[in-house]
Amino acid sequence: MPDATHRDLELVRRSITIAEESRASGNHPFGALLADGDGKIILEAQNTCGSLGDRTGHAERNLMTQASMQFDDAFLAECTMYTSAEPCAMCAGSLYWAGVGRVVYGLSEKALKDLIGPDPENLTMDLPCRDVFAAGQRAIEVVGPLLEDEARPVHEGFWESL
Repeated sequence: MPDATHRDLELVRRSITIAEESRASGNHPFGALLADGDGKIILEAQNTCGSLGDRTGHAERNLMTQASMQFDDAFLAECTMYTSAEPCAMCAGSLYWAGVGRVVYGLSEKALKDLIGPDPENLTMDLPCRDVFAAGQRAIEVVGPLLEDEARPVHEGFWESL
């Protein structure tokens, strides 16, 4: 696994803050952001499952929809998505189709599944994003899990309250 940089850790922490903001807004506690090749934040997105009633409104998919409409694939290939939790299969697919070249995440999908169990609001698949990307035809660098002890608390008590 490639090593995380200091900037990677800062931006994973920012994605966790976005997840906290998402939860405070009545949505599922997930956050994501897109940084350009220099590490400058260019887009941020929260989960919108609660506020819009869209079960596909995951933060990462929302981010990739914005990114693919604003930037071309050559630019996105140099970008990194940072996310509070590992992208699910749907979100990994959206990252792949948008053309982003790198993803860095906090909490692993397995740790998320272990934490929340079979909650009908988030039937976590425990399918690593690396496996989704491996089925594709271009390489996507993956760094994570990182800072799981910092990424976990935003989920604590949330799923039981639904």
